[in-house]
Amino acid sequence: MKATEVPAIAGAFLFESTPHADERGFFCRTFDADVVRSVGLDPDAFIQDSVSRSVRGVLRGLHLRSGAGEAKLVRCSYGRIFDVVVDLRPDSPTYRNREFFELSGDTPTTLYIPAGCAHGFQALTEPADVTYRIDRPHDPAEDVTIAFDDPELAIPWPLPATSMSKRDQEAPRLAEVLKQREK
Repeated sequence: MKATEVPAIAGAFLFESTPHADERGFFCRTFDADVVRSVGLDPDAFIQDSVSRSVRGVLRGLHLRSGAGEAKLVRCSYGRIFDVVVDLRPDSPTYRNREFFELSGDTPTTLYIPAGCAHGFQALTEPADVTYRIDRPHDPAEDVTIAFDDPELAIPWPLPATSMSKRDQEAPRLAEVLKQREK
C-alpha cells in the first residue's frame, strides 16, 4: 500500500492498495496503520465505519460537518463512483479548490478527506457500495449540506441525478453556507 498526496486539496491523500490476483479473484489490504502513520495521520483516530449502497445515478452530497469537522477515509468497495472533495477550510492553501476522483471496487484505492472539506459522490454503476471510516461519532446536529448543482462549484456530474435525499435536494448554495459558518 502506498500513499500519494492530492495536490489540489492540502492534507488529502490517496491510499493505493496492491491487489494480489489469481484465478480465484484478488486479495488486498484496505487499511494499514503504518502507512497512515507515515503521512502524519493518527490511525487510531478513526472510530466509526459505515457503508452505503447506491443505485446508478444516485447523488449523495455535498456534505460536511460543522464544529471540529470530520476527517474520513472513503473507498468504493463495489462498483464505481464519481467522487468530489471541496476544500472549505479558510486557512488552507487550497481553500475552495475542488477535486474529482473515480473510485472503483476494481482498483482498491482509499481517499483521505481532511476535516473541513465537503464531500459528495455519484454512483456510476448498479449498485455502488461506499465505505466510510470517520474520526468522530456522527452528530446529525452538525450536518451541513451544500447544493450539488451550485454554479459557483460547477461540478461536472457525469450522469443526471436520478435520486437524492430531500436534504440534498433542498441544500443551500455555497455562499449561504459560508456566510452561516462565519457567524
